[in-house]
Amino acid sequence: MILSADYAQLLALLAAAAYLLAAVPVPSERRWPVQALVAAWVLQGAMLVAGAGVWGPHEAGLRIGFAPVLSFTIWLVLAVHGIESRFVPIAGLRRALAVSGALAVTLAFLFPGELRAVAHSRWAPLHWVLGISSYGLVAVAVLHALMLDAAERQMRQKKQKGPSTALGMPLLKLEKLTFRFVEAGFVVLTLALALGLGSSYWHWDHKTILSMMGWVTLAALLVGRLWRGWRGRQATRWLYAGAVLLLLAYVGSRFVLEVLLQRGGAGAV
Repeated sequence: MILSADYAQLLALLAAAAYLLAAVPVPSERRWPVQALVAAWVLQGAMLVAGAGVWGPHEAGLRIGFAPVLSFTIWLVLAVHGIESRFVPIAGLRRALAVSGALAVTLAFLFPGELRAVAHSRWAPLHWVLGISSYGLVAVAVLHALMLDAAERQMRQKKQKGPSTALGMPLLKLEKLTFRFVEAGFVVLTLALALGLGSSYWHWDHKTILSMMGWVTLAALLVGRLWRGWRGRQATRWLYAGAVLLLLAYVGSRFVLEVLLQRGGAGAV
């Protein structure tokens, strides 16, 4: 059976419903919200595959757009969180992740993007996958940074002494984990930019410039942390700035083209 955009829309509705079910506030000992979150993640993954446009002979190409990319990014965040929670228990994120998933799936349903042929290069698909994967890794780092900032604010307000925790995890361990994801996202982003640099589909447009600015910002963060010992808010602000630049590079530019200017066909993959 050939998957198509029609199946993707049906899967999107099912995934959104499952995410909303997972977001229901219930006691933490209840297991069914977690099971609903896992089911929603599986349905969202199937939706992304069904809507990608790579399965049928009449749908050769890749479905692109700000909403599919955002949906894939959130899907990656949930995937990493699921793996991470097996080794490091992080409580209290289920509802936030479920709401984010529901919003991402709904946007992908309303704005499915367009089907376009990938640029004529054997490296183009890898460049695209690495770029989106770097989005996901940086997004995971941002999620951890938000937990760091919240824990530090709570610690200052309560004037807490001794070891501090964030959602059940020691603060120093959470900080170390945050920058592991920053480093991983930076490496993957570097590979994506290296593959694109000098290729036939590389253009010095606003998307490329914002991507390079995001790369420079993350590089400055890692250098500052290594050589100057940046920590706390000083470090997370650099991370947030780099993440915003990367978000604007593709998701922001595609949103302007597709929604505000209604020129979905403009721009490169």
